[in-house]
Amino acid sequence: MLALGIAILSILVISVLMSMTGRGGGNFYVPVLVACGLPMLRAATSAQCILLCTAMSAALVFQKGRSIDWKLAMVIDPPTDVMALVGGYYAHLLPGGVLKFVFAGLLLLSGLFMLRPVKNRPLLKKKKFGFWHCKFGEYEYDVNLWLALPITAVTGLIAGMVGISGGSFKVPLMVIGCGVPMRVAVGTSSAMVAATAFMGMVGHWAAGDFNTLWTVPMSAAAITGGLVGGVFSLKTKPKNLKKIFAFTTFGAALFMVINSWLLLRNG
Repeated sequence: MLALGIAILSILVISVLMSMTGRGGGNFYVPVLVACGLPMLRAATSAQCILLCTAMSAALVFQKGRSIDWKLAMVIDPPTDVMALVGGYYAHLLPGGVLKFVFAGLLLLSGLFMLRPVKNRPLLKKKKFGFWHCKFGEYEYDVNLWLALPITAVTGLIAGMVGISGGSFKVPLMVIGCGVPMRVAVGTSSAMVAATAFMGMVGHWAAGDFNTLWTVPMSAAAITGGLVGGVFSLKTKPKNLKKIFAFTTFGAALFMVINSWLLLRNG
């Protein structure tokens, strides 16, 4: 029970930070649950449910703050959701240690991208096949679908396999790759995270990995954290959100590498 209590408290804190930056928090939930004694695949399944609760509660706040571009989400998110289902179902085919190191390496790249300064992208003067011009409130940006759709598909596959939402990769894609403003990217990512987490969770459930005793109370903590984090995010400057995003991503990568190394050393 002590391990469960530590997990609940950790998830409450993590869900606040993660929902601030448009992520569900799977890049922290999974290593926390593994550190508390859950096997990798069971931790990934529980993390997907927690992710869903965090993202849905945060999305309610972002929707009220008018920072979710639903059209953008509906275009670039479906490949992620489909591949998350596939990844969740076939996650058992790869050793947990391999998944963790792949996960950590991708997180490191994601954090590095977010530390790069964002340059203002000039809008396309003419329509170009594969590029979608978006207008959302006071913002305008051109989304490169040739870049966005393949990346979101691969993101979904990896996210489903390791029990994360993919927000750690979708936010940099939108901000760096597509010129979406940080605040809009965070809000839109929260909506997409919920869908991806649901599909990944279904895949894991179908494979038979679920722990109700742990998942239900942790999900309640995640809902609370998601609501609080969403409110904090709307009050935080975009440049500070980028820094929080990057450094929490580095922390998750380091945590996962250390945990994986200890398991290999002791196993």
